[in-house]
Amino acid sequence: MTDTDRRTVMMAALAGVGVAAAAKLPAARRPGSHAALVIGHRGACALRPEHTLASYAKAIADGADYIEPDLMPSKDGVLMALHEPDLGKVSDIASHPEFADRRKVVTIGGQRVDGWFINDFTFAELKRLRLKERIPDIRPANTRYDGMFQMVSFDEIVDFVAAEAATRGRPIGIAPELKAPTIFASIGLPVEDRFVAAVAAHRYLRDAPLIVQCFEIATLERLRGHFPRGGSVQLMQLIDDAPLVPLDVAAAGGTTRYGDMMTRQGLRRIATYADILAPDIRALIPLRADGRLGTPTPAIGWAKEAGLLVGGYEFRPENRFLAADFKNGAGGDARNPNGSIAEIHAYLRAGMDQFFTDDPGIGRQAVRTY
Repeated sequence: MTDTDRRTVMMAALAGVGVAAAAKLPAARRPGSHAALVIGHRGACALRPEHTLASYAKAIADGADYIEPDLMPSKDGVLMALHEPDLGKVSDIASHPEFADRRKVVTIGGQRVDGWFINDFTFAELKRLRLKERIPDIRPANTRYDGMFQMVSFDEIVDFVAAEAATRGRPIGIAPELKAPTIFASIGLPVEDRFVAAVAAHRYLRDAPLIVQCFEIATLERLRGHFPRGGSVQLMQLIDDAPLVPLDVAAAGGTTRYGDMMTRQGLRRIATYADILAPDIRALIPLRADGRLGTPTPAIGWAKEAGLLVGGYEFRPENRFLAADFKNGAGGDARNPNGSIAEIHAYLRAGMDQFFTDDPGIGRQAVRTY
């Protein structure tokens, strides 16, 4: 969800639910509730390779209220769970000689990127791949699962979550992010209508809680027409780095930056079409020069004044990702659950209503002990 992610997505381009359903939502989705929601970021990707059924299953077992799949379309328009459009980073595609001729080099901003991109492969072809850990240097324990799991579609995820909810007897939400709709539309793969149709096709999603995320404004505005307020679907405006312009705004010749969207006036504008604000957590409580947490920004209060819930991405349990206040001496890649819990508590005190975490078990413990 960073500037780097945005550039990677650009590489890929170049290479009615009833009000009654609201009663079934987790309590924190309704105004006046106090318990924060735990969203399993790409499942439980600190413990299993991201966007695998194993990652989603671990997140649910560890108490996530929602699991989060990033969605991108295949060449034939199937919405797939994938964050990195370069398949070489997360799959075994390099070991498939039949796909060698689809490897390409793309130049973006003067940088050459060599890889395989999702929009060049059909659903059937993608299902032949096996996923692997994206950051093995940081999470080496996850590499023991390399090659075990297929890439999955949104339809498969919904069926899996529905089965888990039926088995566990509790609602389990899904929080899909529509990745770079403007970019994919520009290469003939628009995602909004496909997503709306997918939601309508699943009985589980008539009642189950659903948070639809996007960094783009126009996509959320269009989805608001399909998912009116008061039902089980909420819309989340993701916020990238302050100087950046949303892709849809830039494509239309606009100049509104994410930093402008985080002003009091900008947040009122977001509240006209979205329910939840979700920037990087460091945009809510920034780090000081020494790496320790600073003072919460006024954006939290402004968002709530506008009627928005406040979320943030993402909490990660390794020392290298924690604010200096919460690190221990075990090394940068060491897991530090106590430090992560303390960091989450700091953000909950500042007013955060929900959060993404790479380790939902830690997130659940943080909410329980807050």
